[in-house]
Amino acid sequence: MRNWQVERRRRTKHLIELGGLVVKAGIVDLTRDDRAMIYGAFVWMADKLNSEDGERARSVWTKLGKMAFDAERPAGAHDRTQPQQDQA
Repeated sequence: MRNWQVERRRRTKHLIELGGLVVKAGIVDLTRDDRAMIYGAFVWMADKLNSEDGERARSVWTKLGKMAFDAERPAGAHDRTQPQQDQA
């Protein structure tokens, strides 16, 4: 397989995973799949991360995300080592 094909598949997988997070968080249903609203929320989030309060937001959102991932794990899954999530 050519290098560009491998990279394209890697990028496609990454984008699908990110889209899955949008669905998993309930954003699609809550916004009734309003793409402008979803994009606006992402723009607001990026602005927040670039602000002087960015480190605090990053810390709070990371903690909330980890708690949500932990809440979804089946019983006993905490005993196994989990792979690191991509931090894109």
